[in-house]
Amino acid sequence: MSEERERADNDSPWKEILEAYFPQAMQFFFPQTAALINWERPHEFLDKEFQQIAREAELGRRYADKLVKVWQIQGEEIWLLIHVEIQAKSEDNFAQRMFSYNLRIFDKFAKPAISLAILCDADSTWRPNQYSYNYPDCGLHFRFGTVKLLDYQNRWTELEKSDNPFATVVMAHLKTQQTTKQLGERKTWKFSLIRRLYEQGLQERDIRNLYRFIDWVMILPKGLEAEFWQEFKQFEQERTMSYITTGERIGYEKGQQEQAQTLVLRQLQKRVGELPQQVREQIQGLSLEQLEALGEALLDFSALA
Repeated sequence: MSEERERADNDSPWKEILEAYFPQAMQFFFPQTAALINWERPHEFLDKEFQQIAREAELGRRYADKLVKVWQIQGEEIWLLIHVEIQAKSEDNFAQRMFSYNLRIFDKFAKPAISLAILCDADSTWRPNQYSYNYPDCGLHFRFGTVKLLDYQNRWTELEKSDNPFATVVMAHLKTQQTTKQLGERKTWKFSLIRRLYEQGLQERDIRNLYRFIDWVMILPKGLEAEFWQEFKQFEQERTMSYITTGERIGYEKGQQEQAQTLVLRQLQKRVGELPQQVREQIQGLSLEQLEALGEALLDFSALA
């Protein structure tokens, strides 16, 4: 599995962003359900309860699932089961799985959950939204809410105008999907989507959260990533808003450091043979600048001392 596929399919950025902006996610994707909820009362993520109903067999697949307790405007508690289907391909038993989770919540906790799915795949014909069976004396019809991210392609202007964080999430997702073979174009979009966060006048925390999501899904090869990083550093300097480049330096410099470590360790081993664990640990503790200096100094090394 390539780094791109592995990272692009990963559920953690979706889980992070859903937790950080859950009310906005509901208002953006499922406004009718969001309208039932009293957002002044705190919502609660029921991770422990969800783990009790999720089959271990399914943990191998990548899902971002959230079970959330919210309060209705009338005062009653309701549970929402939000499922983000990150897999690139559609699957036949999806509707049955949505029903099965709903049933398990009802069976274990006596709570009728509102089941909702966000479909991130690229197949415009795959639109599961119900599970049913029908016999002469017995039948069942289970309907669940779905949104298809692909449909937002036709609503691009609306996304650009929106200040909901999930407009950015959808734009990053769609542009990643559209540029699998045009990575130069992906770099341009990555830069413009991040620049848009600053132009919207978002708080530093929101810029960091959304930057992390965009950076995670819009993966670039090393050369283009280096170009992107230079342009982005310059952009932040011009705006005198060093939220990312002098703060966490998310993603890019960490990757650079890991590459430099690997390279220096390999070169050292070639020159002086197998390295003691203590020396390896010392090298892993060096900064990027120190690693670069060590890489240059290696030319003069003849022994480990």
